[in-house]
Amino acid sequence: MRYHFVVCMKQVPMVSELPWDSRSGRLRRDLADGMMNPACKHALEAAIQLKDRHGARITVLTMGPVMAEEILREALAMGADSGILLTDPKMAGADTMVTSFTLARAITRECPDFDLVLCGCHTSDSETAQVGPQLAEELNVAGVAYVEKLDLQHHTVRLEREADDFLETIEMDLPGVVTIATQRYTPRYASLGGLQEAFDRDSITVIDAQGLGLTPEQIGRNASPTRILDVYSPAAQKENIVMRGSAKKVVEDLLDQFGDQIAAAIGKDLKPNG
Repeated sequence: MRYHFVVCMKQVPMVSELPWDSRSGRLRRDLADGMMNPACKHALEAAIQLKDRHGARITVLTMGPVMAEEILREALAMGADSGILLTDPKMAGADTMVTSFTLARAITRECPDFDLVLCGCHTSDSETAQVGPQLAEELNVAGVAYVEKLDLQHHTVRLEREADDFLETIEMDLPGVVTIATQRYTPRYASLGGLQEAFDRDSITVIDAQGLGLTPEQIGRNASPTRILDVYSPAAQKENIVMRGSAKKVVEDLLDQFGDQIAAAIGKDLKPNG
């Protein structure tokens, strides 16, 4: 049996100051240099290791601007076989629910024979961890999140994950969706030669909303129930206090001013007995 894996990935900004549009509450991805989301690399590595052990075909899938094709090329250099780029201005601004809906439509139309969909457990630009579980719901298949180890047994996948300080071992019938945790499956590097070959290969399919049979009312910001009211960078306010005098006096002053906070933090009463 030759399996078919689909790895969903996302291009995220490499900058620390994200270029937000304050009016729409959307990230201006076209203004930021991008990279493959780190957790998605772990999902791709898991798929490649399964491919090496069992034989498989790996399709990588992303939704984003035209420049997101770069991470698909990187995935090809790492070991994927083909890529699908969903790109259309009408898709911009999608929340996790609409993103999952759009990805599911692409998978059912372009990869109907899929056995396993793998996703990163979260993305570095939003940290919602919602797309993987929502994608399982949209595809109407079983799903397991934060998987640390997995292996295939014919039409079943055996999974391990930690939950509430317990090690869980789960068996799931295929097809299914898993999100991969980042403790395991250290991503391999793509060699320069591999990258050159990946950019020369004609293995990327580009699809817009019309190609998926979707209307503007079904995708992007128009269809998303989530609304971002404000975006801001938190500012930490600190006050420096300098205590002078002998060591004994400094300690006494410290306990006088902050004794209650220190006691609460360490769980011990600092007041002398007497």
